[in-house]
Amino acid sequence: MSENTAASRYAKSLIDLSTERNTLEEIKNDMMLLAEVVDQNPELEAILKNPIVPLDKKSGILDGLFVGKVNEVTSTFFKLMVNKGRSAILFDTAKAFIVQYNAIKGIVTADVTSATELTAESRAEIEAIVKKEIGANVVVIKEKVNDKLIGGFILKVGDKQFDASIASSLNKLKKEFAQGIV
Repeated sequence: MSENTAASRYAKSLIDLSTERNTLEEIKNDMMLLAEVVDQNPELEAILKNPIVPLDKKSGILDGLFVGKVNEVTSTFFKLMVNKGRSAILFDTAKAFIVQYNAIKGIVTADVTSATELTAESRAEIEAIVKKEIGANVVVIKEKVNDKLIGGFILKVGDKQFDASIASSLNKLKKEFAQGIV
């Protein structure tokens, strides 16, 4: 079983448990906290993945970082993962939990790269299009500005990409001229 598959299964189990205990939102926040802490401290992930570091030391580090800040279910889950020798996939499990939570709640992330910052109007328009096309309940827009685009935007949702940039249109036109199509 690959680490991603195992992480997804642990995440699913944690979602089921937190749904049963009516703590889904709280556990989601805990998983986001873990993901954020590991993103900001890559040493933590290295320690969790290192088989030489004793299990009690890993548990102590996690306790020091999270006890009192996370739900009791989350603390117990962390201990269980460490004691079962699965601390190496704790970060992947947190990310898988967030992905599965978003799928359950109909939350999608739209990455928008544009030549200039989006206006409130264009942001609302992109959100409406994504909601309609994907069937999402909530759209989280992550913006990036790339001044090389000239104009327009590139929208990416999951594995789908829509390129409405002027630079892309010009490149396409250039290729068509080169092939003698136009």
